[in-house]
Amino acid sequence: MKYIIVLIVFAAFGCIGYGFSIKETAELLSNRFIGSGVVLLFLVAMPLFLIKESKGKKMKDYMLNEENILKMNKREKEKSKRQGLKSKK
Repeated sequence: MKYIIVLIVFAAFGCIGYGFSIKETAELLSNRFIGSGVVLLFLVAMPLFLIKESKGKKMKDYMLNEENILKMNKREKEKSKRQGLKSKK
C-alpha cells in the first residue's frame, strides 16, 4: 500500500510538472495535465494515505472533549512542576 501511494504521488507531481512544461505550446492540454495531477494528489493519494495511517487508532483520542481537555491540563501542570524542580537545582 505504501508503494502504491508513493507511486501515485510521483505520478501526480509528474503530471503537474509536465503540464507546466508544455504550457506555452498546448495550453488546453497543459491545464488538463495540471488538473489531473492535482486530482490524483488530493482526491486519491491523500485519502489513501490517511486511511493507511489511521488504521487501528481510536478517533475518540483525537477529539477535543471535556475528558481530553482535563487530561491536557493535568499533563501541562505536571510538566510545569517538573520544569520548576529542574530550575531550582
